[in-house]
Amino acid sequence: MKLWMTILSALSLAACASYSGRGLKPGGDRVENVLQVMGQPAARWQNADASTQLAYTRGPMGVETFMVTIAKDSKLRQVENVLDEKSFARIQHGMSKEEVLHILGPSYPGWTAYFERRDELVWEWRYCDAWREQARFDVLFDNTKGTVRSTMSLTESQLGFCGSVRCWC
Repeated sequence: MKLWMTILSALSLAACASYSGRGLKPGGDRVENVLQVMGQPAARWQNADASTQLAYTRGPMGVETFMVTIAKDSKLRQVENVLDEKSFARIQHGMSKEEVLHILGPSYPGWTAYFERRDELVWEWRYCDAWREQARFDVLFDNTKGTVRSTMSLTESQLGFCGSVRCWC
């Protein structure tokens, strides 16, 4: 039984290592290594500088989206979790859906909502806030224009998802 627990622990640690791209080395590893470690991305973009951006979403219950930048020479430039206040602050009124996707990656489709009377489309991401509490970040789009109308962020306890306790990350 102890042997099985040791094997299961080792396997789960190995899975966690690839979850965030941990162990990949910027400037050393190539796109093939990234794909082998992290799998196929949820989205892929070609940037103006000829680099490629890969989005790895870890939802719906995960709280991270990793953006991987591959330089034009096919070498890893960086791996960054973008579900944080710094990235959310980049989302501005009037931005297009494509610009939001390029910053945050795809939201979980099951949390997308459309409010007909307001002609408003809402995309939502789950993340850990600065106090390590599970939270949701919403981008509200004017659906006709396809541009950001506003954003909002609430903790899951504020939304009533945790009952009378806080939901910690």
